[in-house]
Amino acid sequence: MITIRTDGPGLYEFTDQLHGLVAGRGDGVAVIMVRHTSASLLIQENADPDVVLDLRAFFDRLVPPSDDPSMGYLRHTLEGPDDMPAHIKAAMMPVSLSVPVAGGRLTLGTWQGVYLFEHRKAPHRREVVVQFLSAGGG
Repeated sequence: MITIRTDGPGLYEFTDQLHGLVAGRGDGVAVIMVRHTSASLLIQENADPDVVLDLRAFFDRLVPPSDDPSMGYLRHTLEGPDDMPAHIKAAMMPVSLSVPVAGGRLTLGTWQGVYLFEHRKAPHRREVVVQFLSAGGG
């Protein structure tokens, strides 16, 4: 398991931690799942930091806080104006990923990284479970 500490909305890359977990494991698949309903996982470009900033801005415009007039239909508002929108964003994006592993290395592209996408404003400790399934079946 990987623990990722967040300090508010944004994308937090944890590719290096994943590489460490699969190093030397041979061929197979890394199955990755976030154990929370208000965060997501993404494989995204890690070369230009503007990419993750633009993604966050896009999803913030797409799903504004519940105190925005356009979100007046929401019922689940007791946990703050960012809570139900965080659940909506997590429902739109993956909460689990499968990444092939070859020769003990994630087969990500040159500019790809694996990110936790935090949707809540408050700091959190997010748990990401990683299971390695070897090509040999074990």
